[in-house]
Amino acid sequence: RLTKHNKFIRDVVREVMGHAPFEKRAMELLKVSKDKCALKFLKRRLGTHIRAKSRREELGSILLQMRKAQATHTK
Repeated sequence: RLTKHNKFIRDVVREVMGHAPFEKRAMELLKVSKDKCALKFLKRRLGTHIRAKSRREELGSILLQMRKAQATHTK
């Protein structure tokens, strides 16, 4: 269950530890618009299609946040 406390802990861990190597590779695939390839890659690593889809969406939203932060930083 995702409570406020759980979300906070997960965010802190993500900030400190960073991403797993397979997540970094999937993010690189998403950067060059290889969504289907990223989904197949994540499916092989995570085991199920549903988990792979949710992880792809999560990583895509992280990339979007990074782009927005970069855009505001350069202005």
